[in-house]
Amino acid sequence: MTLERTRAERLGDLLTAWVDRLPPRLRRILPRELVGFALLGAFTFGIDLAVLAMLRHWTHLPMPVAVSIAYIGAFGLNFTLNRTVNFRSHAPVGGQIARYVAVTVGDYLITVGVTTGLAALGLDYRIARVLASAFVAVFTYTASRWWVFRDRPAAPAPVAEEREAVGRAVS
Repeated sequence: MTLERTRAERLGDLLTAWVDRLPPRLRRILPRELVGFALLGAFTFGIDLAVLAMLRHWTHLPMPVAVSIAYIGAFGLNFTLNRTVNFRSHAPVGGQIARYVAVTVGDYLITVGVTTGLAALGLDYRIARVLASAFVAVFTYTASRWWVFRDRPAAPAPVAEEREAVGRAVS
């Protein structure tokens, strides 16, 4: 019996199928989910910049407001695409959103902390920001892969049935 794949699954395969043709050692270092995560991250970063540019061009919003709108929109899109296209998660979305918000706060704190710290040590702020982005990418991928989008394993036998069996054995 073959299950029909969703559009999101087909898109994910389109983006990352080439990874399967890499040598085995390289596939272990560069799994499909990591490639998909990077591609979707680059795409949503582009959306972030485009929305920011449009808001700056067509509105009189203050910079922090425009940046925030673009950032939140891009992170929302990134969550949706990673959930459906990349990690193909079917877990309840509510808990995932809460965990993703926590990761986003962590991203922000890492970005500010690493950028500020490295700049205080004398590194050019632009280089510090790029290095902070590398830390954020590793943190976000790790958190997304093993915490945010981790599907919980199916529960074992229903507890009520086990209690009944124990109750019959005891009586």
